[in-house]
Amino acid sequence: MTEKVVVIYSGGMDSFTVLNRALRDGKEVYALTFDYGQKHVKEIDYARAVCQELNIEHKVIDITAINQLLAGSSLTDDIEIPEGHYEEESMKSTVVPNRNMILLSLAVGYAVSKEASQVYYGAHSGDHAIYPDCRPEFVQKMSDVCQIANYEPVTIYCPYLDNDKIEILTDGLKMGLDYGKSWTCYNGREEACGKCGACQERLEAFEKNNVTDPLPYE
Repeated sequence: MTEKVVVIYSGGMDSFTVLNRALRDGKEVYALTFDYGQKHVKEIDYARAVCQELNIEHKVIDITAINQLLAGSSLTDDIEIPEGHYEEESMKSTVVPNRNMILLSLAVGYAVSKEASQVYYGAHSGDHAIYPDCRPEFVQKMSDVCQIANYEPVTIYCPYLDNDKIEILTDGLKMGLDYGKSWTCYNGREEACGKCGACQERLEAFEKNNVTDPLPYE
């Protein structure tokens, strides 16, 4: 019997790679996308299109109500998106309080209902400096909790936890993935800005892989 897994799929290039990695690993994938009021809601449209093309069961869950509690992030509040690399201090404004713990908890509940054994998500080493909920110690402890939180143990799995975005893209290119089907920019405009931390890290990954990013930039 094929192992069932839930993939937290934002529509960005990391989760796009994770989704396809799960498929290549032979898993039966259930994709889960969250609308938490992010400015770059455009990524959800990309997620829908990919799941439709791959004929994957896909749920988009509106959890925007939580923004009544989670204030202070430039991704959701009326705060300007900072420019610069992910590792710069200014990028801390893009942290959404407790986001991944909330999303993982919901994904684990969905996994239990689908009799899935794992939840995949796209934390990677490039996120460690800024996002505490992408660090290995968080992933391990969250996985430990999720194995005892229900009668059915669920493991949290991050296939690229020890890899940076350059290495993630390398693996995706080996799989023949079209990254024009992913959206990364934190600004949800018609074209990617090329200046926010997400764009800069993405462009750096393409440059280091000697490949041109298929997305249009302002």
